[in-house]
Amino acid sequence: MIELRLPQRNRATPIVPERSVAGRTLLLLIAIMTFLSAVTLGGVVLVQKSAVAWSADVGRELTIQVRPMEGQVMESNLRTAVALAQATPGVANARAIPVEESQALIEPWLGAGLDLSALAIPRLVIVELDDPAEVDIAQLTRDLQSVQGASLDTHAAWRQQLNVMAGTIVVSGLLVLALIVVATVLAIIFATRGTMASNREIVDVLHFIGASNSFIAGEFQGRFLSIGFRGGVVGGVAAALFFFVVALTAGSVVPDEASAQLGVLFGRFSLGVDGLLGIAAVVPVIAAITAITSRMTVRRFLSQTS
Repeated sequence: MIELRLPQRNRATPIVPERSVAGRTLLLLIAIMTFLSAVTLGGVVLVQKSAVAWSADVGRELTIQVRPMEGQVMESNLRTAVALAQATPGVANARAIPVEESQALIEPWLGAGLDLSALAIPRLVIVELDDPAEVDIAQLTRDLQSVQGASLDTHAAWRQQLNVMAGTIVVSGLLVLALIVVATVLAIIFATRGTMASNREIVDVLHFIGASNSFIAGEFQGRFLSIGFRGGVVGGVAAALFFFVVALTAGSVVPDEASAQLGVLFGRFSLGVDGLLGIAAVVPVIAAITAITSRMTVRRFLSQTS
C-alpha cells in the first residue's frame, strides 16, 4: 500500500502574536479613538457647512426699519421705502412686514395677549437681494434719507458674530482632534513597548541569528498596521452609523422647537459626501499613525537595549 503524504507548509510564527490580549485591547482602543476622531471631524464639518449656509442666507437679505415719527404717515413711509428698495440695482424683492407679524416678533419678550396698538412699534421692510455683490448699499442708504425714521441694517454684525462663533467651534474641534491623536500615539507607544517586553526572548534569538533592527521593526510595523486599519474601519463605520442614527431619530425624539434649533445649528445632521469622505480619510490616517509610531518605538527600544 502506497501512503500519500501531502507536503506541509512551514508557517512561521509571527513575532507579534496575532491574537494576543494586547493586540485585542489595542484594536478596541484604536476603534474607540477613530470613532471619537470621526465624530469630532463630522461635527466640525457640520458646523462649518451650517456657518456657510447662515452667512449666505443672512447676506442675501437687508432690513429697513421705519420708526414712527410725529406728523408722518407710517403706511406712506413704508410704501416709499419699499419702492426705493425695489428700484435699487441688485434687489430682487422688497416687502413690508404686516403689523400682526411685527407684533408676533416681540410677543416672546412681552408676552401674548397684550394690546400693543398703543406702543410705537417700528415697522420692518425685508429686502431680498438677487446678487449681494451687485447691490448698491450706499445708494440705497442715501435714498432712504428722504424717508424720516428709516434706517438700513445690512446684518454685517450678525454675519461677523456667526463667523466668529463658527470659527471658534471649528478651532476647538480641531484641538480636540489633535488631543485624540496624541492620546492614540501614546497608547500605541505603551502597547508596542509592552509587546516588545513580552517577546524579548524572541527578539534576542532574532538578534543572535543576525536579524537587523530594521527587520524586527518592520515585523512590528506590519502587525500594528493591520491592527490600526481594522480598528480604524470599525471606528469609522461606527461614526457613520452614529450620524445616521442621530439624523434619523432627532426629529422624532427631540421636541419640535428643539429640533428646529438643532436643524439650524447642525443642518439636520446631514454630513453629505464631503463629510463621509472626511470620515473615510480618518481610517488610513489612523492606520498610518499606528504603523509609524510602532516602528519608531521599536527602533528606539532596540537601540536602547542593544
